[in-house]
Amino acid sequence: MHNNYQGRTRGPRVALAQINTKVGDLDGNAALIRSAIAEARSLGADIVALPELAITGYPPEDLLLKPSFIRDSRRQIETIATDCRDITAIVGFVDEDGDIYNAAAVLHGGRVAAVHRKVYLPTYGVFDEDRYFRAGDSCAVIKLNGVKIGISVCEDIWYPTGPMTAQAAAGAEVIININASPYHRGKRAWRERMLATRASDHSVVLCYVNLVGGQDELVFDGASVVFDQRGALVARARQFETDMLVVDVPIDDVFRARLHDPRQRKEMMSRASAGFDTRVTDLVGDRSTVAETIPAPSRVAEPITDEAELYGALVLGTRDYFEKIGFARAIVGLSGGIDSSLVASIATDALGPERVWGVSLPSRYSSAGSRSDARDLAENLGIRFITIPIEGMFTAGLEALAEAFAGTTPNEAEENLQARMRGAVWMAISNKFSPALMLTCGNKSEMAVGYATLYGDMAGGFAVIKDLLKTWVYRLARYRNERDGRIVIPEACLTKEPSAELRPNQRDSDSLPPYEVLDPILEAYVERDLSVDEIVDAGFSPDVVRRVARLVDFAEYKRRQAPPGVKVTSRAFGRDRRLPITNGYRG
Repeated sequence: MHNNYQGRTRGPRVALAQINTKVGDLDGNAALIRSAIAEARSLGADIVALPELAITGYPPEDLLLKPSFIRDSRRQIETIATDCRDITAIVGFVDEDGDIYNAAAVLHGGRVAAVHRKVYLPTYGVFDEDRYFRAGDSCAVIKLNGVKIGISVCEDIWYPTGPMTAQAAAGAEVIININASPYHRGKRAWRERMLATRASDHSVVLCYVNLVGGQDELVFDGASVVFDQRGALVARARQFETDMLVVDVPIDDVFRARLHDPRQRKEMMSRASAGFDTRVTDLVGDRSTVAETIPAPSRVAEPITDEAELYGALVLGTRDYFEKIGFARAIVGLSGGIDSSLVASIATDALGPERVWGVSLPSRYSSAGSRSDARDLAENLGIRFITIPIEGMFTAGLEALAEAFAGTTPNEAEENLQARMRGAVWMAISNKFSPALMLTCGNKSEMAVGYATLYGDMAGGFAVIKDLLKTWVYRLARYRNERDGRIVIPEACLTKEPSAELRPNQRDSDSLPPYEVLDPILEAYVERDLSVDEIVDAGFSPDVVRRVARLVDFAEYKRRQAPPGVKVTSRAFGRDRRLPITNGYRG
């Protein structure tokens, strides 16, 4: 063990800046970083940490294959370093040396003083880092005013023995881990249990900063945290908001914990290198006079409910998709059903009512109740409401197809004709009032089994609830009403039996098992990859399970043509769950 404790009056004041970056916007991201550094300086921070790949945004994907992008991003980090003469900053960037690395730059004294290159590159789920980066083979530790601080990047912290082990063995008392960790339901609690374990296992104060914001299908929830050497929560930032978390690190408590637990000392030394070269860089910084006199404004943001968390993720993902691309307004097809009602509510919260248009396109099968429910919803939300009956178009379409369809029985072809006419009208409005974006209202239950019409209700540019099972749609709709303390989504939308209203007296249950039966099967088959036999063993009807599995497998060709949407579960369709369209395996 190393004695770093002589002559110190206090531990460092650490600021965790969870910012909302935009992939590829190097100038904009650099401006956010500079602003965060300035704010941290004003709060008396000795060191400020920003998220993984903060310069480029995350994930930059094939932008990383452009040498010009690498050069331009490197120039940004060198320029930002000149602002760091009286504060130390940890900033995620792309390092280059014959190959490229996902790295953390330590900016100090107006220069890049040290670099940690990410050791463990995730290539699973939504991650594909082995495609782009080379793995690092050493661990960075800085010694700032007598305190040793280990620097790591995201995945490096998820391994029980890894860079953190080598850094702690080299005397690091604080670990700063910078992240771009995407959200899914339940992940925050799971992640915090892991971080608490890492902190206590290594007797370190663990400072974890996470990205916040939406990027295509991904949404990052922030919720940056600090755990002490016992694994106790010290501070937590807010979820789904930009935030600055500032903590005075209790260094003497780390020293005391290590003195009182020689087991960790022996275990740590036995794993001293953990297979990694550890490089210690000595830095001398000016102590902040603010920190000497004013306590850090650290806090613990309270966790929010599952419903509030999911709803917040969908709102943030939708808002950032619009703002970062530049769409002025959202077009939502209001059917009077629960799905479009929830999508319109999310869009209104994300963009404001003045930027959301609800468009109702009733046909001969649209009930009076559905029409009034759509109108009432629009009034409750305060959004513009447009009604365009499609009966004339539908009649004309049937007449045009009469000869081709002669001698056949009406089926999905006639039903889907209405849906495709609606898609054409919605897209026409979107084009006419560009830049506007049509929001698709299909949920995960429907997308899973293919209960959706290509070029009809699947039309649009962003599918807000495509990763939300139908039973969760109801839960979030009820949450939205409860949150406001009033009826926003009409009660009839919550209680009437779901229907596509494409034929007389149609009900979803005519084609599908009840959603309370369907959704658990889908969760098992799609999200947990259980086999048909395993699901049947859990108590479900063999015929129902086999039928649902066939529907899911067959509908892959439809899902490949669906618009992107916010990932909120551990296994979303698209970049997360990748199965072949042509697939002969059934199990």
